[in-house]
Amino acid sequence: MTSSRPYLLRAIYDWIVDNGFTPYLLVNASVENVIVPTEYVSNGKIILNVAPAAVNDLNIGNDEVHFNARFSGNPMYVSVPVTAAMAIYAKENGRGMVFTDDDDIPPGPDNGSDTEDSKTKAKTKSKQPRLRVIK
Repeated sequence: MTSSRPYLLRAIYDWIVDNGFTPYLLVNASVENVIVPTEYVSNGKIILNVAPAAVNDLNIGNDEVHFNARFSGNPMYVSVPVTAAMAIYAKENGRGMVFTDDDDIPPGPDNGSDTEDSKTKAKTKSKQPRLRVIK
């Protein structure tokens, strides 16, 4: 299954903008392929104002978020892999969503989380139903 992160980023972004607030994107600048103005990175992180008035050509794709913006008057192309997005929130009230590294791990037996307990539950489910019709 694909990651839900880009879909959630787009949804929360739209929700913030539709309510007249300023969307901020918190980015882990130490992730590979992140292109941000390094002079604004602090402790390996950067907060980007991604409001429609602050950026041009914003694209929140399934693999990356990219746009053009000005930093201290200098134009720059910004590119952030979706995996580097740590949070998206409204500047005015802090409401939004925080992402963890676990967000991209799909649940289920495909990721090696199949334990003895889940095997026992599967066997229990295969028994006859215990409900019966009473007239």
